[in-house]
Amino acid sequence: MSSNPSKITAIVGAQWGDEGKGKVTDFFAGESDYVVRFHGGNNAGHTVIVNGNTFKLHLIPSGVVYGIPTSIIGNGVVVDPGALLNEIAYVKEKGIEPKLLVSDRAHVIMPYHIALDGALSGHQGELAAGSTNRGIAPVYADKMFRNGIRMVDLLEPDVFREKLEKGYTFAKGLIEKSLGQILKITIDEIFDTYVNYGEKLKAYICDTSVELYNAHKAGKTILFEGAQGISLDVDHGIYPYTTSSNTAAGHISTGTGVSFRDINRIIGVVKAYLSRVGESPLPSEIHGNEASSLREKGSEYGTTTGRPRRVGWLDLVQVRQAVRVNGLTEIALTKLDVLNGFNELPVCVAYDVDGDHITEMPASLTQYRKAKPIYKTLPGWGDLPENIWDRGYNELPKTLKNYIDFIEREVVCPVKIVSVGPQRHETIIR
Repeated sequence: MSSNPSKITAIVGAQWGDEGKGKVTDFFAGESDYVVRFHGGNNAGHTVIVNGNTFKLHLIPSGVVYGIPTSIIGNGVVVDPGALLNEIAYVKEKGIEPKLLVSDRAHVIMPYHIALDGALSGHQGELAAGSTNRGIAPVYADKMFRNGIRMVDLLEPDVFREKLEKGYTFAKGLIEKSLGQILKITIDEIFDTYVNYGEKLKAYICDTSVELYNAHKAGKTILFEGAQGISLDVDHGIYPYTTSSNTAAGHISTGTGVSFRDINRIIGVVKAYLSRVGESPLPSEIHGNEASSLREKGSEYGTTTGRPRRVGWLDLVQVRQAVRVNGLTEIALTKLDVLNGFNELPVCVAYDVDGDHITEMPASLTQYRKAKPIYKTLPGWGDLPENIWDRGYNELPKTLKNYIDFIEREVVCPVKIVSVGPQRHETIIR
């Protein structure tokens, strides 16, 4: 990482999330002074395994497990203060004193957002994205309605009360009059609880944009950690089956207040196959025994929800979009070890939509629902040699190197990081 002149690196998901970003971020975090989240909330989950110790994180950036970098939750993140306090306690229980800063401009998830989330999912029916019911969509909606409450407001009870009256009344009207549900919690209960949260979090809340600006000027190393993946981006993903924030690297500027001109290394994390939590068409999805085998081998269950993930073959139509929209400089290819033992590996290179050959992600839901995968089948590599990560890229099986070469040619982006196991050291850098 020291070869990066800007000392700023971004790591983003190039599929549906769950690509192994936590591990890749963790791999680089030890050399970073700051690790920064720039969007999403505690609907995301990163699993990091260090020396056999497993950390499941939802809000605090993965770099926290080192104890050395400062972890920053940027203004583009939405924060459930109760969940954040629980996570701080969880990290402390594991023996780490978190060096954490939270943007004073980050929006706060309120109990009425969580209530509204559940009510909206029922209303959306077939078009529901499969929400985690953490209040994410309603808090981002309130931000745009300008009904939002920010972390700084929790430190100013008079302003907080003033804003809460507006936000609460608005949400209560939606829940009860539009969606026919009942909001049980009272405004006073919320006020008392959240003022108390503010007191407990006060030491962490500051202007993180200024902190990062000064850090960059001083030559510090900054790592941006994305949550979810490109197909869940609210603008570029499979709308409306998306999350409610921008997952693309371009959102770093708005989500943290750091100039995009300063970022010149953008790593897209691609899992060697596909998984998806939530609803939507999924052209390269597989079912039956093959799917069960892949799911079990890859432990494909959601970090946040525990839900079994849907699984499928690698979809390069999706990765092609990730390369283009994020401006990826390189790919980190993860979970190659999970594909051990497969004789053949289908890779989706395009979609067939009513006989048309489509190589880019369609915006049309009609087209996407009809999309059938066009596969190129590549030979598998059996089992990987023991301790292959110590022996370097050239020692990988030829069929595995061919798999990587094929991906590079199809999406026009180099694969520079190859992950062949869940532990930090099980990684090959080209």
